[in-house]
Amino acid sequence: VGDLLCESLVGVGLGDCLQVFDRLLRGRDHLCIVLEVPWPELDQRVSLMDVLFDFDQATIRPDAVPVLEANAVRLKDDCAKRILLEGRGDEIGTAAYNIVLGERRARAVRSYLHQLGLNAELRITSYGKDRPLCVEHDSGCMQKNRSVHFVVKE
Repeated sequence: VGDLLCESLVGVGLGDCLQVFDRLLRGRDHLCIVLEVPWPELDQRVSLMDVLFDFDQATIRPDAVPVLEANAVRLKDDCAKRILLEGRGDEIGTAAYNIVLGERRARAVRSYLHQLGLNAELRITSYGKDRPLCVEHDSGCMQKNRSVHFVVKE
């Protein structure tokens, strides 16, 4: 496979990076660069939209399809390997029922992402109504909580 060069560019500015890349590329047809980014910074870089659901439903809504497609493209582009899908419910109903409903929602999203060809490891969890994304007691907030939230793990 040819010779392998490793360079550590920790704490190096952009100009110095470009000089190192220029030096590494000399005499080669191509150069593969692997960047290691701490995950908190990656989570800030990856902005994914939540998938919303109707009351007491776990079926993908027509308006969720473009959201899922955009998220799948973003995850593929960012080479995400592990994603946690967090299913949630609103404050109506029992905690146990909302846990099951949140899991069904997360499973529906995972299934749809697999149909779109996303090959990342997609894990699911459900927080039901116990970990709401929004804590106001109005219909808009309850809609935000009837969702699946994406968390990039790797």
